[in-house]
Amino acid sequence: MIIVQQPDPLAWFGGMTDHCYDYAEAARGAGRPIVGIMCEFTPREIILAAGAVPVCLCGGSAATIPAAEQYLPANLCPLIKSTFGYHITGKNPFLNWADVVVAETTCDGKKKMFELLGASKPMYVLELPQKTDEPDALEHWVLELRKFQQFLAGRYGVNITDQALRQAIELMNRERGLRRQLADLMIADPPPLTGRQLLDFKSIISGIEADLQAYERALQTYASATAEAQIANRKSQIVNHPTPIRVLLTGVPLVHGAERVLELIENCGAVVVCMENCTGLKPILEDVDLSSEPDPIRAIAQKYYHLPCSVMTPNPRRFDTLRALAAKFRPHCIIELVWQACLTYDIESWKVRQLAEQELHLPYLKITTDYSPSDSARITSRVEALVETVRARGICDARPATPCPRSQPSS
Repeated sequence: MIIVQQPDPLAWFGGMTDHCYDYAEAARGAGRPIVGIMCEFTPREIILAAGAVPVCLCGGSAATIPAAEQYLPANLCPLIKSTFGYHITGKNPFLNWADVVVAETTCDGKKKMFELLGASKPMYVLELPQKTDEPDALEHWVLELRKFQQFLAGRYGVNITDQALRQAIELMNRERGLRRQLADLMIADPPPLTGRQLLDFKSIISGIEADLQAYERALQTYASATAEAQIANRKSQIVNHPTPIRVLLTGVPLVHGAERVLELIENCGAVVVCMENCTGLKPILEDVDLSSEPDPIRAIAQKYYHLPCSVMTPNPRRFDTLRALAAKFRPHCIIELVWQACLTYDIESWKVRQLAEQELHLPYLKITTDYSPSDSARITSRVEALVETVRARGICDARPATPCPRSQPSS
């Protein structure tokens, strides 16, 4: 009997870009179109139901920014500049392969960049209503997604049936569920992973079966490791080893290649046990619910419209989410990351600080930066000061450790 050794899940996702390249290349060879997406508001379910491959194209490299600054302001968000820089330099094969790029009307910087991108790349723009409490806003979003369904059906000559949509919903719900279970492992004290390792458990292409199997192996591996970690933690406390500072990280997304700040935080004796942002828990907290809404498009619209992005006004769901995550993951402090010129998150940070310090009674640190490593020493000094503040106040000693519930992979 031949036993096939399954790859280590961390090593598997360490090669994520190569795996996605192979997957996309094979899909193109089989006649499946590549559809680029720029935001979590774009429903992958509709793209999958059309037989296409959704690929996230958000840029995380500082190397492509100089090319973009020939067209875009230097003081613009680095994610926008990096993404457009990949288009100018032609260095992103997924963007080069994309038959169409789906954009959305979130921040003004992205909207205007999309106009430049659309001059040489087929674009489809979803108009996202941003008044969260208006019933007709949700109805407008439902209509936008129906129009998007019709666009893909016409472009690719397919009938996007309710059955195809339900199958895509089931696939994406499975992926979200597995990623939620992995995130829940960080409840343990100490957690079995670093925040940096947990961040690697994602892919720029959704719904790849090999990725889902790797999530399941990771759950089997690290859920059983939590008990051993807690035993080791108790032993370390006996010899007065410092307890790692638990951090809740909120703010802008940490797209692939832009993980520098997270690494700086964890190099200072902290561990990011929860990431509320769009590359963390925010887009996977809620599934598409067909039990209460049988219309697949309407059910998809409701799930995605609930994303608590800072472009929404007002945005109470973000603060409700932060309260719930703080209660669940028991952080010792909150760090907010804001990219340069991201005005919505920058302005909303005032309310986040109020929530952290006045309601949750947690130290708060706001970091405003871009993709350049030039301010790494300054950021490190500020995080070190935060860690010392937490230790001096005894916050990390006052919060009892709670064992992580043993997670089981979805069948």
